Amino acid sequence: MERFFLERPSIERKKEIIEFINEFIEYNSDINGAGSLDKILEGYTFEEALERCLNMEIKGFSERCQSKTFLLIRENDNKIVGSINVRWNLNEEMLKFGGHIGYGIRPTERRKGYNKINLYLGMIEAKKLGLEKVMLDCDVDNIASDKTLKALGGKLERTEVDPYDGILTNVYWFNVDETICNYKDKYEQYIYTNNNDK
Repeated sequence: MERFFLERPSIERKKEIIEFINEFIEYNSDINGAGSLDKILEGYTFEEALERCLNMEIKGFSERCQSKTFLLIRENDNKIVGSINVRWNLNEEMLKFGGHIGYGIRPTERRKGYNKINLYLGMIEAKKLGLEKVMLDCDVDNIASDKTLKALGGKLERTEVDPYDGILTNVYWFNVDETICNYKDKYEQYIYTNNNDK
């Protein structure tokens, strides 16, 4: 059975993170949940992007919110298969669209159920940060993400056009404790616990 853990981005993963980001470009896919790591596509050096990513948890660093970014690592081959960004102290704009968690799986690892495990692990991190309820959104036509949100018990609050990009968007809310409790039996078996707190 494949197992996974979350790990904070680091200089030790430089080559792998760059390959991870570049894969989204190769497949012409949006990058979600990578924090500021994708700033390398805007001319930042990897070290600058990493520093920005890690500093996002410092209060006042960003006007929008504080956040922690994690890499989803598959234990058997130590490969980065996804990323997740957990946010708190959201401003009013982020509470309307954007939400507390952004997440994504690299294009070559999709359709394997990994994002459900990714989101479950993200809920555990949200709980550690003291979040009781979290909001996530997704484009209406992003069927895979919509299925993931429903699969972990997300309650659809509204469907509305996001003024930032003009895209019709579904907005879901989760009770963090309820989600962790209700889906523990389903997803805990996929978590590599020895490294879960990395």
